[in-house]
Parts: sequence; C-alpha cells; structure tokens
Amino acid sequence: MTERPVMYLVVCAAGPAEHIDELVDLLIADGWRVCMIVSPTAGVWLDREALQEKTGYLVRVEWRMPGDPEPHPPADVVVAAPVTFNTVTKWALGINDTLALGVLNESTGAGLPILAFPHVKAELAAHPAYAGHVAVLRGAGIVVAEGMPLNAAHASGRWGVVIEALRLLRPA
Repeated sequence: MTERPVMYLVVCAAGPAEHIDELVDLLIADGWRVCMIVSPTAGVWLDREALQEKTGYLVRVEWRMPGDPEPHPPADVVVAAPVTFNTVTKWALGINDTLALGVLNESTGAGLPILAFPHVKAELAAHPAYAGHVAVLRGAGIVVAEGMPLNAAHASGRWGVVIEALRLLRPA
C-alpha cells in the first residue's frame, strides 16, 4: 500500500485561519498527511498543540537549528491558505524573513505544485503592487485563486474551494 501524499499547509494570519482545524479535518479525510507551517502571528492565534495532535506533526513557526533533523517529511504539494497581502508581496519578491515565506520560496524554486488562496482586503488588493505580485507568482507556475475564495460568507463551505482544487491537481 502506498503512503498518503504529504501536504505542507502554510497558514497566514487572516480571518479564515481561525477555522483552519476544519480544513485540516477535510484534508486528512481526503487522504493527505498534513504538515503545518504557520506565520508568526497565526502561530499566536492557533491552538498549535491541538493541531499537532490532529496531524501527527509539529506545527512549525520558527526555523530549526543547524543540525536539527527536519521534522516534516518532504512535501508532494504546498497549499497556502489563507495567504495575506503581506505574504503574497514578500513571496513574489523572494523575501525570506519567516519560516512560512522560506517554505513558500524554497517550494517555488523546487518546482513543487503550489496552490494559494488569498484573503486580502479590497483596499490592499487595489494597491498598485498587488496585481503585479500575483502575476509574478502565477508566472512561476503557482495557482493563485481569484478574489477572496475563503470569504467568511461561505461559512462551512469556505474550504470546499481548496479541496476541489486539490482534487483537480490529483484526480482520484
């Protein structure tokens, strides 16, 4: 029997992150091994211990020390959900000042399949740099969802767009 594929789930500090446990449950039920990497602010918001119990993997916020073993197996796919304005713009520029950005940048360079689900205020999405940064990421082969697909108005169905995109990436 083949092992379940590994997903790196990069979580940034935006409203939908408060319900990330729902997405983790759906991903596990859909056959993924989920390894979470969260931004420093999201790390404060989330119950990392509960998520670690759920996934079986350390929920990472910080870099590991040189010589420490890698706590996660290699990824087959990366999902950034929710991903913020700050992360999108820094990622497009190759800025590597958090572990979450480091994972996104390294995964981009490695050519891993990456799906990104922005959760960005309209005022920030209208910033002149934002569309160009999204275009840079798309040009690198990253699938960036349109608009705000994780909007709270979708309530319990907010994560369906992520599951659907993954199923298209990896048909059953």
